[in-house]
Amino acid sequence: MNTDEDLLARVALTWLAEPGTRSVHRLVDELGPAGALDLLLDGGAPEEWLRAAVAARSRDGDARAVAADALARTERLGARIVTPDDEEWPPRVEGLRRMVLPGANRRVDRETAPPLCLWARGGWPLREALDRSVSVVGARAATGYGTHVATELGYGLADRDWTVVSGGAFGIDAAAHRGALNAGGLTVAVLACGIDQPYPMGNAALFDRIAETGLLVSEWMPGAEPHRPRFLIRNRVIAAATLGTVLVEAAARSGATQTFNRALAIGRRPMVVPGPVTSAMSVGAHELLREQPSARLVTGVPHVLEEVGRIGADLAPPPRAPQRPRDLLDDEATLVLESMPRRGAVDVDRLAARAGVDLRTALRKLSLLEELGMVRRRDDGYALAARPARAAPAPPP
Repeated sequence: MNTDEDLLARVALTWLAEPGTRSVHRLVDELGPAGALDLLLDGGAPEEWLRAAVAARSRDGDARAVAADALARTERLGARIVTPDDEEWPPRVEGLRRMVLPGANRRVDRETAPPLCLWARGGWPLREALDRSVSVVGARAATGYGTHVATELGYGLADRDWTVVSGGAFGIDAAAHRGALNAGGLTVAVLACGIDQPYPMGNAALFDRIAETGLLVSEWMPGAEPHRPRFLIRNRVIAAATLGTVLVEAAARSGATQTFNRALAIGRRPMVVPGPVTSAMSVGAHELLREQPSARLVTGVPHVLEEVGRIGADLAPPPRAPQRPRDLLDDEATLVLESMPRRGAVDVDRLAARAGVDLRTALRKLSLLEELGMVRRRDDGYALAARPARAAPAPPP
């Protein structure tokens, strides 16, 4: 159970070292939050870079005092802090313990431990909100095509009682959130800054809507600024907390592909929506489809649900062209129809010979074709039925 001391220590640790730091997470496992905090403040961090980071932060303020201020500020905002000891903690994020990104040479790609705590603003319990969830991510500079697809995905998933998770950015993120909101469904925005810092500012009204009916979530205390590395740190939570990640548009270098790669690394369902081959905003998406054998091409909600839904329960229907009357014909009826003259009529004996069937079969199949409106009987035999005339276009107003 969470004690006040442990909660304060977890908040202080997220201020001293950026979320995801593996050595801090290990210390919490071994010593508990309060013990890990004492060790770090005494200069006992296991890595030199971490000792330097803790020392630098400590010169800027007292960690416990900063944490106490953050707790008070959280309460004033009507938000809450969720820890692994709470019932609403989303267990799927613990999968980050085993995340290993291939070829990781940057600290932000190596330090991918689970969160120590999460700030949440909104009425939904975090665990319940993320239980049936899919992340939809993509380019900020989205095209009209990408925005349309993301909105449709957000709407369709929310309409089927799935939570739509994204990062609240311009472009694909915002479109997915709005689609879910328009469906009256649940959406969660995972932020790279404090939950009281709407970023980008242009989406402030969107964040307010999300907080009213869904959740705003962050690993950073209120007031924290959205520094560039924090977006990549944040992306691991989006990937881990959901059952699958759908990438809608990504340029050759895109933060959204980082979320996708983290979903791959942790074993979540990786999905890509294809785009026009002439679009620079789809280059990164198409490269992932080429390079990652486990990436699945999806074109809509049925495909997504087939990937993340229950086995056998959410299969997407195979695409089919509209059924035509000819599709109802067997081989002999097709032969008879194809043997009809394009113009004029033909008697049954000659038609049977042309089709290579006996007279009785020809009569039976002609009866079927007449019933389907494909041939008509005339005094001099059978003829193809006239095709219905196309309606004339309406005159301009």
